[in-house]
Amino acid sequence: MKRRLTHWALAAGALAFSAAVFPAPPNAEMLANACAGCHGTNGGSAGDTMPSLANQSVWAITDAMLAYKSGERSSTIMGRLAKGYTDEQITAMAEFFAKQKLHATDQKVDKAKVARAAKLEKKTCGRCHLDQGKDGKDNTPVIASQWLPYLQIQKELYDSGKRKMPEKMAEKFQETSQQDLDALVHFYAAQK
Repeated sequence: MKRRLTHWALAAGALAFSAAVFPAPPNAEMLANACAGCHGTNGGSAGDTMPSLANQSVWAITDAMLAYKSGERSSTIMGRLAKGYTDEQITAMAEFFAKQKLHATDQKVDKAKVARAAKLEKKTCGRCHLDQGKDGKDNTPVIASQWLPYLQIQKELYDSGKRKMPEKMAEKFQETSQQDLDALVHFYAAQK
């Protein structure tokens, strides 16, 4: 009997010790840290062709990651990376980034273009990209203070049809001149 109790005690100790040896599954912040190399600490991008993820809606990040994962949205790297995460992990990372403060960039923009766009922003993009792009209606991505080169790249992808845009956006995009679209890109890059 004493021997049996000793075996049970040893087995219980071994189980307790083995549970302590195995690490806990990664939490949202740990998962998001993997994004820091390109998207910056806490989603505040330091690279001018990479978007900041801080303050994005959960929907915007989840939608983009799932589109990369399925191949619906083309990419050089993100498609391969997205496939490495479960849908639950993607949602956890999106929730982490959504809680971060807007990453205000300090960048050079054309002030004349910003002034031009300020007059037309509300009737074009401002109907969905609310508060000068700092908030999104119906889960529209935050575009305020994104890097100018990143916004220009996205505009070119939309222009060429390589990136699909929502129907409402397509209507406004097509009826807005290239000169005004260029001004809007500078306007949103300038917002803090």
